[in-house]
Amino acid sequence: MTPYSFHIPLQYLRSYISGRLALHFGKTDDVTVDADAYWHDGSPFALWMEEQQPDADEYVCLLLALAPHLQPSFYDDIIKEYLPDGSNFIDFGGSKSLHHRGTLPTGETLLFILAGNDVNRRVELQHRLLHGSVFFRKGILSIETVPYGEPMMGGRLVLAEETLEFWLTGQISHPRFSSEFAAEYISTSREWDDLVLNGYTLQQIREIEEWIKHHHTLLHEWQFGQRMKRGYCALFHGPPGTGKTMAATLLGKSTGLDVFRIDLSKVVSKYIGETEKNLSRIFDRAEQKKWILFFDEADSLFGKRTEIHDAHDKYANQEVGYLLQRIESYNGLIILASNFKANMDEAFLRRMQNVVYFPVPSATERYILWERSFPERVKFASDISLEHISNEHELTGSNINNIAYFCCLKLISNQKEEITSPELLYAIRRELVKEGKG
Repeated sequence: MTPYSFHIPLQYLRSYISGRLALHFGKTDDVTVDADAYWHDGSPFALWMEEQQPDADEYVCLLLALAPHLQPSFYDDIIKEYLPDGSNFIDFGGSKSLHHRGTLPTGETLLFILAGNDVNRRVELQHRLLHGSVFFRKGILSIETVPYGEPMMGGRLVLAEETLEFWLTGQISHPRFSSEFAAEYISTSREWDDLVLNGYTLQQIREIEEWIKHHHTLLHEWQFGQRMKRGYCALFHGPPGTGKTMAATLLGKSTGLDVFRIDLSKVVSKYIGETEKNLSRIFDRAEQKKWILFFDEADSLFGKRTEIHDAHDKYANQEVGYLLQRIESYNGLIILASNFKANMDEAFLRRMQNVVYFPVPSATERYILWERSFPERVKFASDISLEHISNEHELTGSNINNIAYFCCLKLISNQKEEITSPELLYAIRRELVKEGKG
């Protein structure tokens, strides 16, 4: 993609803004701009526009949000042509940020460029764009939330990161985990056959897979949308290492959906309002992408609520209430994982569509896990019976994988391919001690 790819749209936007400013300052009677703002050069930006077909107002909004990412002084340079003395131009809107020295567009900028000071046109635009435009509904464009009581359109006009990335590179990567986006993309190279569970647990997971594949038909074609929640919430509970995370990633893999694990320790903040803001960032993006949201160690936030003794307890319950509200309205799959179902709030459990128990594998299941955990090149000494090992040691799939990893590392170090009985038993004891069971 050559630099010329963005020359035409930026020039179009510059002409549009200049026309509005010229009209505002009485230098012209009309905003006249060359209507040929589109071009077809095969770039990701051009292809995206051809596919999405924004109308004229939407196109200007998209360009307004894009411009500072390409030219930091874009708006300041234009304004200086009309206000060379640097006077503050309130009607234009705009804001500054901590790390960006140039003017950033706000909702007020958008309204001024498209409608000037025509109040009726501004009201019509605000309603039509924020509530009717697919770009705002899907979160491609958004107006940043402002403190309570301030004009709503004073918030920055924001372009979704993944949209900007596609326009610039033709690719979309997963959002980066950070303090402001405490959700981590997780995936697996495993297949369903690698998930060794009892038949009933596996059946419950497959039922969730059926919901993912067919819920749109159920809600719309079979008209259950008025009688059922649009989303699905399930609890996975059981000891650590029994396959809860793996099951979640396999559900995503089999249905083509991304799975994001929420780190509640990063989401919850001691500052009032920050927890809700952190959760909102995740849910707002997830709802547009149909992500599967996986809350690990969910009992840390969804545990049994205690009586309110102080302001902190009251606020903690408000945080949970806000999260429950977002979960109730979420139109996709949410999975909560907990090691102990007994720790979960009973009123909350009643809202679940499915509660799936992941027990410690039976001896038969452990035998399958032992057989599958070692590479084919590894040999076992003649006095090792995996069936006996499976019966004697109550281990999870995660424990067995850790033992196999340790044994294979030792084999490589010692330039061997056969495991002896003492070596295997040492690795088992080592794992049990680590788990506090030895």
